[in-house]
Amino acid sequence: MIITEYAAPLIFLSIGIAGFAAVDISGKFIMHEVYLRFIRNVITAMALIIPIWAGMGLNFSIVVGAMCSQAAVISAVDKGIDGQLGLIYVIAASAILSLIFGYIVGIILNKARGKEMIVSIVVGLLSTNIYQLIYMVGYGTIIKPENSEIILSRGIGVRNMVDINALKSVFMSSPFSHIAVIVMIGLLITFIGNSKFGVCLRATRDSIEKARILGIDTDKVRIYAIILSTVFASVGHCMFMLEMGNVNVYTGHMNIDVFASAALLAGGASLFNADVRNAFIGVILFHFVFVISPLFGKVIFNDIAIGEYFRSFIAYAVIVVVFIMNLKDHTEDYRL
Repeated sequence: MIITEYAAPLIFLSIGIAGFAAVDISGKFIMHEVYLRFIRNVITAMALIIPIWAGMGLNFSIVVGAMCSQAAVISAVDKGIDGQLGLIYVIAASAILSLIFGYIVGIILNKARGKEMIVSIVVGLLSTNIYQLIYMVGYGTIIKPENSEIILSRGIGVRNMVDINALKSVFMSSPFSHIAVIVMIGLLITFIGNSKFGVCLRATRDSIEKARILGIDTDKVRIYAIILSTVFASVGHCMFMLEMGNVNVYTGHMNIDVFASAALLAGGASLFNADVRNAFIGVILFHFVFVISPLFGKVIFNDIAIGEYFRSFIAYAVIVVVFIMNLKDHTEDYRL
């Protein structure tokens, strides 16, 4: 267990240090890039923690939460709601949507006990197709837009990129707003883990039968875990968009589940246990490697294009190894 816990962080750190030593790049640049990626992605990684506590593994359906926040932001721009009122509208709308759809996803995953990770991937893909259909075809036909600037010239479908700099300026008016949100979410997750609900989550993970004997409604616990995960993912992706100042309407939410899962595992988390510390460490190490590896690959192969593939190869090869190590160490858990 000790080897499993520290293997991924040590591997990522070793790759990062080796890459940094091989490329001609300043430490200041690396720190700046990693910091930006950290504040944009750490909440999404933390969104995976609670379902792990409930024994549901990695929740790849957090893309549903990301789509909820994108829908809320697009709606605010379409209705012309900006300033502080616009920010409040986005927060409220994304929270309501993520609560509703998180509940639906929770019910679906309850029906797929033991296969949650696979089913959550399918749920995410299906949700993406429905979401893209709405904004590619629904807007301009069934849904009548109020702001014609976000619609394609043909009058049907939302533009690929929607500018939200007006909302970004409000959110970034306080220089520490993003840090405050990260700290608040981290403390909230830690509080949940130490609460009575946290005990119920871990009891459900250890044994559903024993948890039921103790009077725990395991179905509700698992649904609440997915709801919280979806809401936190919505908050994380909303902050990502506000940091960027735009919405990539059709593909902005894609792969956030993979990157968040990879980052969490890189921080030493497993499929059965994780905490806020793993998310913080993992996001830093994972994006440190992501910044370094394209340049490292260019040094080795003398081709920037190959360097990009080299980045993906290093990152995901390590994740596969960590995944296999988790499965090997917890074979008995799957038999139960």
